[in-house]
Amino acid sequence: MHDIRAIRDNPELYEKAWASKGSAGRVAEILELDARLRAAQTAGQAAQAERNEASKKIGQAKTQKNEAEAQRLMAEVEALKGQLAEHAEAERAAGEALRGMVAALPNVPAADVPAGADEHDNVEVRRWGTPFAISKPRDHVDLGEAARLMDFEAAARMSGARFVVLKGELARLERAIGQFMLDLQTREHGYLEVAPPLLVRSETMFGTGQLPKFSDDQFVAFPGLETARAVGEAGEAPELRWLIPTAEVTLTNLVREQITPEEELPLRLTALTHCFRAEAGASGRDTRGIIRQHQFQKVELVSITTPEQSEDEHERMVSCAEAVLKRLELPFRTMLLCSGDMGFSARKTYDLEVWLPSQGQFREISSCSNCGDFQARRMDARTKKAGEKGTRFVHTLNGSGLAVGRTLVAIMENYQDEGGRIAIPQALHPYMPGVTHIGGAG
Repeated sequence: MHDIRAIRDNPELYEKAWASKGSAGRVAEILELDARLRAAQTAGQAAQAERNEASKKIGQAKTQKNEAEAQRLMAEVEALKGQLAEHAEAERAAGEALRGMVAALPNVPAADVPAGADEHDNVEVRRWGTPFAISKPRDHVDLGEAARLMDFEAAARMSGARFVVLKGELARLERAIGQFMLDLQTREHGYLEVAPPLLVRSETMFGTGQLPKFSDDQFVAFPGLETARAVGEAGEAPELRWLIPTAEVTLTNLVREQITPEEELPLRLTALTHCFRAEAGASGRDTRGIIRQHQFQKVELVSITTPEQSEDEHERMVSCAEAVLKRLELPFRTMLLCSGDMGFSARKTYDLEVWLPSQGQFREISSCSNCGDFQARRMDARTKKAGEKGTRFVHTLNGSGLAVGRTLVAIMENYQDEGGRIAIPQALHPYMPGVTHIGGAG
């Protein structure tokens, strides 16, 4: 969410910033709605003052037994009552339109974010490791299906496209990856493990920016038929629940409508959850395999900080995500995203991209973003220093530490041998005791 006073004071900055994220040409409309809103508020306050004054004079006229004046004043009060209703409606309409327009506009990029239109303008910050030398690498689908441990047909019969059934040691490997990541982030990096809900209300999704603009990318759960019918007969809309697209939603909303003591910041939170995405805008992309699924697991990292802490915390979060890939000895590179490739709520984002031999390129496996106070304003999440009266908005950060399915893909492809066997990375041996390889058929 944006501070309307900041837009009013520096419209050129916001026009340029939104244009860099593909949302140009809205500042004039925002300022026009803002002017209408303030005019309606001023007119309403003036009418209320007149009404109060007239009401006071009615009593004086009655005391003086001036019935004619009292009747005139009562007629004036009644007329002002109608004006108040008109001004209130004008205020409501302008305010609703203004809030809706501002809520649909993305965060402003930080000053050090490179300008650009898409992923081709991102900047490589560093890379780690050397791509594995694999002769004729097979992709993860061939490897998984050949070993009869990955079943897309069974998943399609049950759920449709973009689902998979993992079996045997491959299912065990997926579980091991998630547990390893969670243990690393909690035991070594100081994140607090949380087990959050997977279904949330609309206002929760609004808080982190998934609603209203990206509703088509989400899965929504309707209440039972009888419940929906009952509330409908009562003249109410049935309350929806949304399946979380990432635990960023729930972890960040833990501080919604709260004032967190500044002395408790930064808060560092993590969760291993299933995530659900409709992928409405991803038609034709990564249709083969498990890189882009409707349901997947991810270890999420969230930090809640003061404004002064957030930049350093962002760099720390990226290093915590990088540590996973280093422990698994998977080659990767770290990219600073340009303005046109960042997400809606982000003011600055680093992507980690892991090497996939079958594609001969790096692919995104983690995205770590500093959202500044953008989400905090939408959630009314504030902080207060001990002994001081005033509050201010917190800064929120989120990142993948990492996406479990994509990590599984990277391990399968980078640790394959010519016979199709997949070696288990050393870091995962404690989570799969006695298992050093899986697969190998076909």
